Amino acid sequence: MARKNDRDLIDKLRAGGLRKSVARTLAGSSKSKSKGKAAKAIDDSVARLRSVTSILERRAQEARRSEAGKKAARTRKRSAAKRSAAAKRGAKTRAKAGK
Repeated sequence: MARKNDRDLIDKLRAGGLRKSVARTLAGSSKSKSKGKAAKAIDDSVARLRSVTSILERRAQEARRSEAGKKAARTRKRSAAKRSAAAKRGAKTRAKAGK
């Protein structure tokens, strides 16, 4: 029964994107002789995975900010072009009125 549970856990970890060796290590960490040691080993593994996950999330967030920054730059450029065109039209109108 324990082997089937380990196999199910390994399959779920692999489906989640972990490498086979990492999945086996995590599944095997619950097989410690002492229940306290097993729980601590699992907690340590989960903490390491969470830290790696947070690093990946931060990197993804930075990439999104970069794209947002590019969009903002395009918007500013487009707005500046509109202002410039309006100023040119105004200058042309004023020049005609002055004659």
